[in-house]
Amino acid sequence: MTRRLGWFLAGGLLVALLLAGVVSNFASGSPDGLDATAREGCTFDAHGEITGGTCMLQQEQAHQLADSPLADYGIRGIDNPYLSTGLAGVLGVLVTFAIGGGVSWLVRRRSPEKV
Repeated sequence: MTRRLGWFLAGGLLVALLLAGVVSNFASGSPDGLDATAREGCTFDAHGEITGGTCMLQQEQAHQLADSPLADYGIRGIDNPYLSTGLAGVLGVLVTFAIGGGVSWLVRRRSPEKV
């Protein structure tokens, strides 16, 4: 790996870690397009519970991994929501970078097939 590529990858990893660890806490808590569409047709109380109407959200079920340690964009057991979200983002970036680096290393190390 050339020195320039190494600096580029390190810089990209640093930017991704900063975005995941810090900027992710400023993401909007408002429903995105899919959530907003799923809510159309229902009425809600102050706590976000459905009080009437008919909408797709009424068919919502618990996700199979809802009890996992990294569910809901945070880390279970960490009470500070900003720290929990930031650490989950950093962990996600590191795992993704490790998998991408591992796949890249495996592909690069493969010996060329003889034709």
